[in-house]
Amino acid sequence: MSSSARKRRLGPEQRRALELLASSLHGATEELLVYGHGFSRRMLAGLVVAGLATVQRRVIVAGDTPVEVGKVMITAAGRRAIEDASEGD
Repeated sequence: MSSSARKRRLGPEQRRALELLASSLHGATEELLVYGHGFSRRMLAGLVVAGLATVQRRVIVAGDTPVEVGKVMITAAGRRAIEDASEGD
C-alpha cells in the first residue's frame, strides 16, 4: 500500500469521532455516538471499513428482551491518522 493511500485526509467529523474514541479507554456504543454526539452510522461504518475503528457486537438482555449493542473502538491506525492530521494543522 502506498503512503498516500495510508495518509488519507480525515474530514472534521471523522477526526472528531476518532478523537472522542481515543479519549475513551473502552470505546463507545454506536447509539451514544449516533444519538449523543450526532455522528452518522454511515460515517462510522466508513471508519471501520478504512480500518480506523472496530466494532464489537454483543447481545445483552434488558429485562426479558435481548438487545444487540455495538461497541466502537479506535484502532492503532486510527490513532496514527489523528497524529498525522495534527501534524498537518
